[in-house]
Amino acid sequence: MRLPIALALICALGLSACGGWRDSRLNPSNWFGKSREVVAQEAPTEDADLKGRSLVLSVLSMTVEPYQGGAIVRATGLPPTQGWWEAELVAQPVDENGVLVLDFRVFPPVAPWPAGTQPSREIVVAIALSNIKLEPVREIVVRGETNSRSSRR
Repeated sequence: MRLPIALALICALGLSACGGWRDSRLNPSNWFGKSREVVAQEAPTEDADLKGRSLVLSVLSMTVEPYQGGAIVRATGLPPTQGWWEAELVAQPVDENGVLVLDFRVFPPVAPWPAGTQPSREIVVAIALSNIKLEPVREIVVRGETNSRSSRR
């Protein structure tokens, strides 16, 4: 009779400990938290990358989603008009503080386009980063022209 009660107590204790794993820094899904906006991040020294793309006007959102071999950084940007294309997150070298800056680069439209609604202008782009690349990284920043978003470990 006492064995089922003891077994139930052990099971309850074991299940209550699972919440500790969920909130633990050892849990890979907790490595990077929610992004926060960083205003007035220093602008890159050059306006365009090697392909001639500019920074997106603003970065609306950014998430870091872990997977078995690393993490996927996904960002949503807002250009001033419709028609912007070939977006990419371009990684800069990791600095001495462990900050990885990803420039949100995009080509302008070939011909003039209307501004349109905000949802029609939003551009979503992602980059996969391996665990090896993420090892020295403590913070990831996605940089746009007017703002940046960051996520820390």
